[in-house]
Formats: sequence, structure tokens, C-alpha cells
Amino acid sequence: MSLVLSSSGFSATTIKLNSGLTLIHQRTPALPVATVDVWVKAGAIAEIDDWAGTAHFLEHLIFKGTDRLAPGEFDAAIEYCGGVTNAATSYDYAHYFLTTASQHLEDTLPYLAELLLNAAIPDAEFDRERDVVLEEIRQAYDNPDWIAFQALNGLVYPQHPYGRPILGVEDTLMARSSTDLRCFHRAHYQPENMTVVLVGDLSESHAIDLIDRSFSTFPSRTPCPQMSPEAEPPITDIRREELYLPRLEQARLMMGWMGPGVDSPIRSLDEQLQAAYGLDVLSVLLAEGRMSRLVHELREDRSLVQAVSSGFSLQRESGLFTISAWLDAENLERVEAIICDRLSELAAVPVSEAELTRCKRLLCNDYAFSTETPSQLAGLYGYYNTIAQPDIATTYPQRIQALQPDDLQHLASHYLSPYHYAVTVVRPLV
Repeated sequence: MSLVLSSSGFSATTIKLNSGLTLIHQRTPALPVATVDVWVKAGAIAEIDDWAGTAHFLEHLIFKGTDRLAPGEFDAAIEYCGGVTNAATSYDYAHYFLTTASQHLEDTLPYLAELLLNAAIPDAEFDRERDVVLEEIRQAYDNPDWIAFQALNGLVYPQHPYGRPILGVEDTLMARSSTDLRCFHRAHYQPENMTVVLVGDLSESHAIDLIDRSFSTFPSRTPCPQMSPEAEPPITDIRREELYLPRLEQARLMMGWMGPGVDSPIRSLDEQLQAAYGLDVLSVLLAEGRMSRLVHELREDRSLVQAVSSGFSLQRESGLFTISAWLDAENLERVEAIICDRLSELAAVPVSEAELTRCKRLLCNDYAFSTETPSQLAGLYGYYNTIAQPDIATTYPQRIQALQPDDLQHLASHYLSPYHYAVTVVRPLV
């Protein structure tokens, strides 16, 4: 037996299977394509400090076969059916997805389930893949924007796992063994931590049967060091770091503010989401398109920057609002001061209806464009279920449309202080 947890007001159905696994299913009969996206609450936030990078390293090793599946056999099976597959690791999750013609899902999904539940992590593949990950880290350090972002994360979250690189660092990866990776896998890749999202031309009964059969035997649990992150205290001053890099043509300015997450001991999920989506609107207002405030003033009017952007990332325990610019080093202080002035204005003066209407239109259109395919829907449902609950995935446009100028003024005042933020500056080394 399985338990249907939700179905009304949400186009997908959430089902708790007997194993403890969560299945989210939506039938799309008009499209002969199916996507299965498996989300695991085993991202970088699950690592203790000495194991930093383990979750991402495990993502690589998952595809290196099992006792019944040789390395490369999964890829060959997917390619034979014309399907595509990939994976990603973030702070709050790791996820693995497969897209194929609906008629081939019965033949291909068992391969993915076998890899996820019974990863062998053989010693020879462990050593070889660690070299791949180490090279990925070395390449990342050739990217000035990655360097600036990691430095900013460390300033915003000096105590929390969100402040560590998801890739890890060379020392922690070299200290890990294949036994450690098996331990992490068997501790976290368990049914209560996993959600399988299936969107495609399959009936609900067929979907339940297929997932039940494919995800039937989970790994035996083993003890593993557990991370219990504490809430990061708010930023009460200006935290600053300056870096100097060779061969850098344009300086980088990256500013960050701690925003709402979905877990809060003092605010409801509804309040946290409304604040998060309001910060999405403020991000568009500030730096999305030529008509946005910072792009118009700093790039189009004054020619002080080559590019300026803004964004808000919603995470489980704490969101991150950023403003970034590429510019000549001589303009760094001036541009930072202008940005702080504009944030003060946001907190003091309500935005106009015309500006707000533009922001709402851009965000709602972007949401519509991102929910057109089974793979996009599966990713949306899996992400929201992993950090909160799946049914809120479809409420985004309504929440955006409900925001008013005084809401944005309050959010700017509360979250985007020109006196309390982190800033990373990267200058050319001359």
C-alpha cells in the first residue's frame, strides 16, 4: 500500500511509499517523454568540516558501477535508448535525473536506481575519480568569479557549511578513503532522505509500480559523522576581503546579504517564502535588463561598470542576496557607494507601480518558460520538496503578483542594509 499525501490544488500527486520513499508523480499525456529526477538530502550541508567535498565526490562515484553493473554500462544503456542523464550537487541536496522516451523508461530507470542504491565505490575508480575532482577544483581557481563568490560565501557564512566550497578542498579530499565515501552513501542514501519525481506519460498506478520495483532494496545503514549546523548570526557590520589576481582585465565587486531560508523558528513558511520572492523582485528591480536601476545608472548612463547583476538564492537554512559588478579597479569605491545609496533609497521610497509591474511580468514570464517540459517540472518539484514541500512550487506567480510597493520597501529595509553586508573585491595584480 502507498499513501497519497496531496493531490488537490497541485497538478502533481505526492505519494509516500511503503519503503519510506517519497514519489511525486504528474502525468503529461500530450508529451511522449518522461523524466525521473531523484533528489537526496545529502548535499554539502550534510558534511562535517573535515569531510568537505564528500557529497560532490560521491556524485561522481555513484556512476562508477555496482557489483551487478560495470562502469559505463549505465551510460551505454541510456545512450542506446536515446536518453540523457546528469547529476548535480548543491548545499541542500544532490540530484540525479534521467530523461527518455516514455516507452523506454521501464528499461532504463532500473539502471539509475541500481547505481543510487548499490554504488560499489571500487578502490580503483575512487583513486581515478578523485584526480578528476581535484582537477575540477584547480580549474575553478582559474575562474575569478568563482573565487570571488567563494570568498563572499565565507564572509557571509563563517561558521555554517554554506560558507564552504561545494567542491571541497584538496586537503580534505586527499584525507578521505573509499570506506569513508561508502559510509556517507549508506548513511544518507536512505528512503526517508530521497524523493523520486516522475513526470511523463505514465499513469499513477504504473508509476508507483515502477518506482516500487526499481527502488526496492536500500543499502544497509552504517554510522557516519553527522553535521548539526548552527544558525549563522546576522551580519552587524561590513565584512570585507580584498584579493589580487594576475591576468585579470576587469576588477570584481561582489556584495552579499543574508536573506530568509525556509526553515525559521520564528516565522512561518508562508512568511519566509513571501520575503524570498520579494527579494526576487528587488533583484530584478535593481539589475535585470537595461531598464533596471543599477544597469541604467552604472552601465548605460555613467559607464562605470562593464556589467552589473543581482540575484537571490533560496536555501533551506538561509538565502543569499548578491549584487555583482565587473568594472575598472579605479571605480570600485565609487560604485560600491552608489549601490549603498540606492539601497537606502529602496528602504525610504516605495517603488513605482510601473517598475513593480515590469518586475512582476519578467518573473512570471520566466517562471512560465521554466515549466514547459517534463524535466523542468521534475526539477521544480524536487527542489521545492527537498527544501520545503512540493505544492508550493506552483504558487510562485500568485505570490509575486500579491507583492505591493510597501512590501518591497519593508524587505529592503529589513534585509538589504547599506551598513551591514559582506563584500569581496578582486583587483588585478600589477
